[in-house]
Amino acid sequence: MQIARAKVVVEMVREFNILIVDDDDRILNFLKSKLKAHGYTVLTANNGAEALEQVKIHNVDLMVLDIIMPKMDGIQALTELRTFSTVPVLMLSAKATDIDKIKGLSSGADDYLIKPFNPDELVARIEAIRRRIDVNRKIEASKVIILGNLHIDMDGRRIFADGIEMKLTRIEWLLLTELAQHAGRLMSYEELLTRIWGPEYRDDIHTLRSWMSRLRGKLNKQSVHGNLIRTVPRVGYMIDVPH
Repeated sequence: MQIARAKVVVEMVREFNILIVDDDDRILNFLKSKLKAHGYTVLTANNGAEALEQVKIHNVDLMVLDIIMPKMDGIQALTELRTFSTVPVLMLSAKATDIDKIKGLSSGADDYLIKPFNPDELVARIEAIRRRIDVNRKIEASKVIILGNLHIDMDGRRIFADGIEMKLTRIEWLLLTELAQHAGRLMSYEELLTRIWGPEYRDDIHTLRSWMSRLRGKLNKQSVHGNLIRTVPRVGYMIDVPH
């Protein structure tokens, strides 16, 4: 019985496609072998432009993206990627400053790993992202998002806290559901502003903060569990995946 269960887990992992993007063939080949040994299907690209084409052609579940590359670097590629895809991105960089990390996360990355890194840590971070993806896919399939005592009926566009319906404005609804549907992933100020108000508002952080304050006030009034929406200073907001 235990053997059969283990086999099912391996088969699920093999369906997860990872695109590795780096201009160093040695790193590409090493990571490709490492991830294949863990049951992942691996694609590769040598620069940002090639990576974007791969995403358009193939079903990519996660991208491991280096920052420093010729033709199109990782930040440029990620910025372009976010105009048409929400595929999770784990960034790799030899730059270890907080400013570089913030720049990567603000551009839409899900995680950030400094070179040189332990390959086992890379695998662990990939598996953590995959678990969040699995949770989000279950949420999308159910059409009802449950976050503690908060129930969000996506089809009916209704929200209940402890069975009592909450009244939200259109903007409050959009903010909450964007974060809820991406539970476990940090959403940058720019991403939320672009998704809800449009690209021309991507720098209007004051507007976002004002609406977020109103939304939090309503959630707190209804005694929604804990601090549902977490602020990541200078980057954005997220809802942690409930345990």
